[in-house]
Order: sequence, then structure tokens, then C-alpha cells
Amino acid sequence: MSAFFRLAVRPALFALDPETAHNVTLFALRHGFARGPGKPATSERLRQTLLGLDFPNPLGLAAGFDKNADVPDAVLRLGFGFAECGTVTPQPQPGNPKPRIFRLAEDEAVINRLGFNNKGHEAAHRRLAARGASGGVVGINIGANKDAADRVADYVAGYRRLAALARYVTVNISSPNTPGLRGLQNPGELDDLLGRVAEARRETGIGRPILLKIAPDLDAAAITAIVETCIAHGIDGLIVSNTTITRPETLRSAHAKETGGLSGRPLFHPATRALAQAFLAAKGRLPLIGAGGVATAEDAFRKIAAGARLVQLYTAMVYRGPGLPAEICAGLDRLLAESNLPIAQLCGRDAARLADESPTA
Repeated sequence: MSAFFRLAVRPALFALDPETAHNVTLFALRHGFARGPGKPATSERLRQTLLGLDFPNPLGLAAGFDKNADVPDAVLRLGFGFAECGTVTPQPQPGNPKPRIFRLAEDEAVINRLGFNNKGHEAAHRRLAARGASGGVVGINIGANKDAADRVADYVAGYRRLAALARYVTVNISSPNTPGLRGLQNPGELDDLLGRVAEARRETGIGRPILLKIAPDLDAAAITAIVETCIAHGIDGLIVSNTTITRPETLRSAHAKETGGLSGRPLFHPATRALAQAFLAAKGRLPLIGAGGVATAEDAFRKIAAGARLVQLYTAMVYRGPGLPAEICAGLDRLLAESNLPIAQLCGRDAARLADESPTA
């Protein structure tokens, strides 16, 4: 973390309410005030091809930061290997009442109950189309409107409208902030959802990789069932995980009792445990992206050892600033060199141990 960010920028942002600070950050990125190396960090050890895509490094920015696809190229210039925009719903929606984001500074965490606030498919389509021939791996994360009569139809509409403008599509059924949404993780509902989204891919001929993003609050049996359903429908990968509705006893912040999804450092252990369980269930048939609590190169290395081929973060940027992606990539490159293992061989090395680890370890 740069001294300038720690001493000047972060205190100024933390003087604002979290949602305003987030909007200021987007403005800074949009207008070039927040700078990184200017391109994704890369090296022979960090570079890999997965899902038919070339990733300069395995570190991505998770969905939730750039909900409306305003700044994907600015995000890549910070050093990220890929950026995921969204979550986007068919119709614009304001989300839940404010306040709806809470910093847990003592825990380096955030609780949000935003509720898929976004400007809808058409706004995202315009912004993604405006990228033209810009390179880089930019994915789109799709969801359902809160008042949708047929939520599965919203996901199908998301694929049909936005897939052609993204390098991959993530089906997000794990946000805790849209009532009933996580029910789509249940076997019958998930089978219908993935079947219809896969059918949309076949019908449109837009052959983008489809990923499914799940919650960390699932047991091993539920994760195994999800993995098998994904494989049955030709889903290309799994993101483990979204935010958690649990509250570790170790939380110290006055905001710890707020409702919503918890992200940041306290999420690392439960999300990594779920990741390891998914790796063991997949048996090499489904690549995984590890998300939840990543803040250092060591965290990224451990996610890979738990079973991830790619890693995502978001909340750590709130606390550690725009220099973090390049810092993590440099550190990860060093750790891979020291281990003398490429990412593909390190992947899952510690999964058996981590799958049984306490989620609050």
C-alpha cells in the first residue's frame, strides 16, 4: 500500500459515506486520476489460457465494483488480469434503501445490502459496445430484477443481450440482498436455470463461457450437487464465492450486526473452505475462480492452492488502494517462483486439508 494512499487518499475517502466514496472512486478512474501501471501485470509464471481466454495474470476485479460497465479498461490499467462488470438486471432498479454499505474498518471488511442497484441491460450494452476493439478480458455478471415474474427469464435475457459484448458471462444467484434469489441454488431451480441459459447460448450462437457464482454458506453436499448440475449443462466454471450472511464472533466493528453480505478479511476462511470443497467435487472437470477475502499475494497463492485457477478481489481495494493489483501480482510471481510450481500444478495442492478446515480458522 502506498504511503500517499494510506496517509492522504484513504482518510479523505473514509470521511465520506461508503457509497459516496465509491462513486468518487469511479469518477477518478473514469477521468484518469487513479493510475496504475497502465496495463495488466504479467510474466511467464502469471500468464495462462483458461476458458479459451488468454489471461495476462490470474487476478481479477470481482463484480460489484463496476456495476454498470463504466470503467473496465481503467480497471485493467490498474494491473488486473481481468475485470467483471455487473451485476446487471434487465430493467434499471434503485436497489435497497440507504444506508446500505457499511465499513467494518477494524475488521478490514464491508457489509452491503445494495440489492442489485444498476442502470439495466441497455445502459450496460451501450458502455460495453463503446469499448469497440479494446482488448483485455472483460466479463459481465447478470442477475434478475427483484420484482421479476420469471427470474430465470431475466438471466436468459441477460445472456442474449450482453454476451456478445463480453468475454464471459457470470450467472449470479448468490447475492443475499435480493429476497429468494439464493433459492436458485437448490437442485430443481438450478437445473431449470442452467438449462435455459445454456439453451440461450446454443440458440444465439454466441459461444461465451458461462460461469456460476455461488455462496460460501453452503455445505459440501450442496456444493457437490451444484458442481454436478453445472457439468451436466456444460457450464464452464464456478466462482466461489459471493458474500456471506454469517457473522464471525471475531468481528469488532460497531456495524457487525447490520444485515447484508459480509465481505473482506473475515470472508477469507469460509470462502476458501468452500472453494476447496468445490475443487474436490469437480475432480478436474470444472475450473474455479476463488473470491472472498483476498488482500495479499499470500492470499492469492492460498486460493490457488485450494483449487482456483483465477482469483478475484474487491473489498481489499477499499482499504489498500489502487496500487494493490500490481503489488499482489508481483508478490504472487515471487511466490510461484519460490514454490517452483506453475499455477496449473499448484492448483488444488492443499484442497484436501483446506476443505476440512474450520471456516473461522
